[in-house]
Amino acid sequence: MTLTQIFDDAVRLGLTLVQVCDWAPLASMTGRELDEVRTAAEHRGLTLEAGTKGVAPDHLRAHLRIAQQLGSSLLRSMLHSPEYQPNRAQAEADLREVLGEFEAAGVVLALETYEQVPTATVVEIVDAIDSPWLGICLDPGNVIAALEHPDDVIDMTASRVVNVHVKDFAFTRNADMVGFRLAGAPMGQGLLDYAHLRRAVDPDRRGINLIIEQWVPWHGDSESTIARETTWAGHAVDYLTNWKD
Repeated sequence: MTLTQIFDDAVRLGLTLVQVCDWAPLASMTGRELDEVRTAAEHRGLTLEAGTKGVAPDHLRAHLRIAQQLGSSLLRSMLHSPEYQPNRAQAEADLREVLGEFEAAGVVLALETYEQVPTATVVEIVDAIDSPWLGICLDPGNVIAALEHPDDVIDMTASRVVNVHVKDFAFTRNADMVGFRLAGAPMGQGLLDYAHLRRAVDPDRRGINLIIEQWVPWHGDSESTIARETTWAGHAVDYLTNWKD
């Protein structure tokens, strides 16, 4: 899908925000092209958030400029990228180098929970810097691969969360009964304790956006997989919109 098709789909689903996250073409767009993306979103009543991977200072500066041009008040990133995997001390130093620029721009930097880096390390860095312009993008599903329990990660990060990726997930036995498969599930039908997430994070009171993400398994062909993804997306919107504690 093109970005404008994604924007149209968001409008069809009744949404008001799209997080353009890890979408490589953004990095090579000209200023005029980025303006056109923002205009296309605004004409549809949509707000944008931007996303990338990594904390190398020059990389973050480049994506801060992209976030500003898109009108995004948040940039989601991760401590590691394919090209750069700093240790804890170096990552903290990198973040301290650029965070003043994020504050000046009015853009919050959100580090996502992921299996590559222990959640405790992410929290330690955010706590050490202790700035309202640095927080955590909570994704409880990502951490399972590191043998972290999603509920523990919710509790560990709750006070520092500034953005949430919401997806449900479940384990199924492999057909040969050897091992399991972890994959997405329709919202409310998997293992995500969404009630616990809401109680801990309190996104409505704190103004934290919930970004719908899906791990839709391959269903044999593109047409079937896209149809399933479309169905799940509509279900997720209904589930989150009509949620009652």
